[in-house]
Amino acid sequence: MDRAAAEHSKVVLDASGITFADSSLLNPLIPTHRTVDLRVAAPTRQLCRLLEITGVDALLTVRSTVEEAAACWAPRSAWPSSPYS
Repeated sequence: MDRAAAEHSKVVLDASGITFADSSLLNPLIPTHRTVDLRVAAPTRQLCRLLEITGVDALLTVRSTVEEAAACWAPRSAWPSSPYS
């Protein structure tokens, strides 16, 4: 993600293959979200649950497919204020 964020202003994370997630995944997601337009696509049930429990689902844009995530770009000025900023 660091490399993608350094090279692009918009990043889609295809999370469909993530079988385990904990704070070690959340730790890079939040800072990446602060610097680029980050979308999480096709998260597994376990990842969805982690995002819900931690409240990060309210911070990140999560979509059910990569195509949906790529199609929902919004200008950064339209982003809601983040409680994590």
